Amino acid sequence: MLTAFKRQESGDRSAEQMQITVMRAELAAQIERHTAGIDGIHATAVPQLGLARLTEPPPMGHALHQPALCVLAQGSKRLILNDEVYVYDSSTYLVVSQNLPVSGHVIAASRDVPYLGLKVEFDPREIASLVLELGATIDAPRRAERAMFTGEMSTALLDPLLRLVNLLDTPADIATLAPLCKREILYRVLRSPEGWRLAQMAVTDSHSQRITQVINWLHTNFDRPLQVEALARDAAMSVSSLHAHFKSVTAMSPLQFQKQLRLQEARRIMLAERVDAGLAGHRVGYESASQFNREYARFFGAPPARDIKRLREEHIGPTSAAEGSARAA
Repeated sequence: MLTAFKRQESGDRSAEQMQITVMRAELAAQIERHTAGIDGIHATAVPQLGLARLTEPPPMGHALHQPALCVLAQGSKRLILNDEVYVYDSSTYLVVSQNLPVSGHVIAASRDVPYLGLKVEFDPREIASLVLELGATIDAPRRAERAMFTGEMSTALLDPLLRLVNLLDTPADIATLAPLCKREILYRVLRSPEGWRLAQMAVTDSHSQRITQVINWLHTNFDRPLQVEALARDAAMSVSSLHAHFKSVTAMSPLQFQKQLRLQEARRIMLAERVDAGLAGHRVGYESASQFNREYARFFGAPPARDIKRLREEHIGPTSAAEGSARAA
């Protein structure tokens, strides 16, 4: 009896994998068609849905990754959060539940097998509403946990993703049906084994929700002096508790988080506005030019002038350089 049950379970898994392969191929074909075979990051008529196509791995990109679900139909990618590495491909998906400064690059992409992916951005209000509705069916702990995770792809998740992308063929249906598809996608992620990691940011008065407030403040005020005591007080936490929970969510301290935001913005300013390193560093909050140059070189691998010169010679514009492949799905 047990052998028969195991045989049936194995058969069910095989059927699921076969169906995933078929649906993934359909998703790849749709992304290829809707990007018109043109490399790059493509906005779509569906709000919060972006498509990506690349035929060769670009240089390492740096970006502030917004809360989103990232899915690949073809190819693979590596994201780096401080010193942690997350790799995902067409058999897995990536979820980011907070605004996080990350580095990343595409691992597999070629003309014969282009990198094809999509990104569905999350609205925190939509997450909170659905978590409240699901209630006790999601066991979201009050402790803070990492705001980035991967999960195993399933037909249950691929189905609404395909329907969302297919809406690009019927623009008149987008306003009515896209919110329903995105709600189902969010539901599937929340009900996944790791979905509680996304749900925790919506738990009222949890440590994760308080860290969300701190992250939002740092994002808006990265150029201001960092006063951890004031941040802790505003978040109703002790300084030690703030440090511990902030690192649990972001894999870095508030100071490291601010530093990465500052350096990414300075790089964008130098590329977009063609200002020198001294002015860019000052605008993002550095008082010492030598400290800015030193930290910039350590983070990006070269001093500001040399790094910007290389990016311009490679014809990488301010958007692609600052956000790069880290922004791709």
